[in-house]
Order: sequence, then C-alpha cells, then structure tokens
Amino acid sequence: MSVRLVATDLDGTLVHSDGSITARTRAALVAAENAGVDVVFVTGRPLRWAEDVFEHVGGHGFAIVSNGALLWDVTAAAPALERPIPVATILEVAALLRAAVPGSHFAVETVDGIALETGFLERYPVPDGARRGPLDEIARVPAYKLLVRHEELGPQEFWDAAELAVGHLVEIVWSSTTTMLEVSARGVTKASTLERFCGERGIAAAEVVAFGDMPNDIPMLAWAGTSYAMANAHPTVQAIATRLAPPSDEDGVAQVIESILDSRSSTPAG
Repeated sequence: MSVRLVATDLDGTLVHSDGSITARTRAALVAAENAGVDVVFVTGRPLRWAEDVFEHVGGHGFAIVSNGALLWDVTAAAPALERPIPVATILEVAALLRAAVPGSHFAVETVDGIALETGFLERYPVPDGARRGPLDEIARVPAYKLLVRHEELGPQEFWDAAELAVGHLVEIVWSSTTTMLEVSARGVTKASTLERFCGERGIAAAEVVAFGDMPNDIPMLAWAGTSYAMANAHPTVQAIATRLAPPSDEDGVAQVIESILDSRSSTPAG
C-alpha cells in the first residue's frame, strides 16, 4: 500500500493500559518518519494530557486533540486550527440534556484548561486551580469539549438518550468505560479535522492508515483508506475497521507500522 500518513489514537491504541509507550513503539514511530511517513496523534485527550507524548514524534509535527476541536502545531507550541463550541450552544445543549436526562453534570475544556460543575465527579486528577461552579459561570468562553457525566446510566444508554435530545446541535461521542460523554461543535470530529489537515497537504484518504479502539474513533477509521481496530477495541469499532491490529498492550500499532515499512523496503523500485 502507498502510505503517506499514520493517524493514531492514543489511549487503548498506541498507549499501553498502564499509560506507557514502549521503546518498540517509539522506535516504530521514528522509523515511519525517517521513511517519509508523517505520524499524527489524533486523540480525545485535551492538550494538557496529550503534551507528554509529543516527544515520541520528536517534538515536531502536528497533533489533533480534543476529538478534533484543536489542531496543535507541536513545533511552534501553538494552535494551528481551533474549532470550539460557542458559549450559547453549550448552554442550550446543557439545558436540553438536563431536561431529557436528569442527573447530567457538566464540565468544559477550554484553552485555559478544565472547569467543572460542583456535581461533576472527575475520575482523574484535576489540575491545581481548576475552577468549579455553576455552568453559566464556568462556561464564559467557547470550549473545545463539553463533558457530560452521569452516575447511574451506562455509556451506551446515556449516549442514546443524549443523541436523541441534542444530536442535531452537536457531535457526541464516548471513549471511556465510565459514563462520560464528550461533546464537540457540530461537524467537529477526529475525522473532519484530519481530512482538512490532509487535504491542505495533498494527502488523499487512500494514503492514510488510521488506528483506534473506541467509538470516538469510528469517523476517522471510516474515512481513512486503511483502518485498524485494535484487538482490544470496542465491538462497534472492530465492525467498521478494514483490518484488525494486535492489542495495544502488545504494541499492535508498532507491529503494523513495522510490517508496512518492511513491505515498502522489500518492494522493488521502478
């Protein structure tokens, strides 16, 4: 296959379940770039959680974070494209969700970090200085993501209800085993930002290999010419992908990249 770009999710895909990236995976990423194949991290993580893996692409290139809401220029340490949710949309969506699914609690990811409603129970450490308060006080600027948590419903059940209530206004995905939805502006997905990034560089979908494991990866996997679901991926992801990669904990992405590069080197020139 002719490959010009590798787009990979992080958690459950490139990153092991213990949060590590192995030497084998780091070597595969370097080998891809040395062979002229761009590597782009495409993640639901906010920027503050994605920056610690940028070194694995040599501290250069680009990363798509917050499910496509932010294209980050790693070299310049600056945004190359921002696609946030307007404040008015945040408040409208929250009001509709509260009415449709009582018990919903909200947080917002903005350029300044995360801010949370008092009732939003975060499962991960919250940065020092993170604001808490009513949504109309913490949502004063456009947000990369609106996070919605429910303590009683399961992820699929919550997504179904939210999609029915506000799916016409925003994009809704989930990428966690806990019941937390990730809401983006209408039309903003990993796929749409990756497509825009590739289009500006003359890279066709057929020249892209993408990797993912959770439902928020589905649009990207459907768009890419070649898509790999990890062996540990959600069943809906495995159903949409064109191929299956070994589990993330077995360096599945690295194994596939190594195979691609080996096949390129063994193909006669001309």
